[in-house]
Amino acid sequence: MRFDGKVALVTGGSRGIGRHIALAFAERGAVVAVHYHANQKAAQTTLAMLEGDGHIIVRADIADAAQVGEMVDQVIEHMGRIDILVNNAGIYEERLLSDASYEEWGEHFARTLQVNLVGAANASYLAARHMIAAGGGRIINISSRGAFRGEPTAPAYGASKAGLNSLGQSLAKLLAPCNIFVGTVAPGFVETDMVAEHLASPDSDEIRTQSPLGRVAKPEEVAYVALFLASEGAEFTTGAIVDVNGASYLRS
Repeated sequence: MRFDGKVALVTGGSRGIGRHIALAFAERGAVVAVHYHANQKAAQTTLAMLEGDGHIIVRADIADAAQVGEMVDQVIEHMGRIDILVNNAGIYEERLLSDASYEEWGEHFARTLQVNLVGAANASYLAARHMIAAGGGRIINISSRGAFRGEPTAPAYGASKAGLNSLGQSLAKLLAPCNIFVGTVAPGFVETDMVAEHLASPDSDEIRTQSPLGRVAKPEEVAYVALFLASEGAEFTTGAIVDVNGASYLRS
């Protein structure tokens, strides 16, 4: 899986899964634009870790449509094109229906959906328009096991990821004639900052034993699947949602 001469934009690329996706693409020859929202220091750390030259960092609030547009324009201006878009940026918030006020419930859904689903849809729209003119490309969405099993304490998160799955499948059907292929990765728990608190809690053993492997995923394992879906030769997987959860949740 080589990406020499390709340009990859990785949203939420400053830490966690996004950082490892950026590292993996750069290691295999791609030039990478690392998106971040607020943590410029982390983005610069990721940038310094990337193999090769020409990589950049770009800032945007993915929930803001205008800023997403500026981000895509900046990448194209500096790099000339976007061959691969990885929609990885996302937020996770817990909110119990029984404890939240109606106002808090609405804010919870609006905030989560705007980042996790609408932001990804806007980035996909802008990148795909460019890819159509350029003759093709790849869009990879990072979803979640929660889209299938449900997230009772984080219902907006589960709903946003289910929507992201559907978005990816719709775009796969729409964009295949344009030589643009869309894949989705659906991890379970992954060793990242986002879940560090859970993995350090009294529930940590229960979380790890959800998988018969007795552990959670490493971010490198999620990155590897993203690389495969974006690679030459994987075109006929377009529309697929690939589970990376160590058999902790099986569906058929």
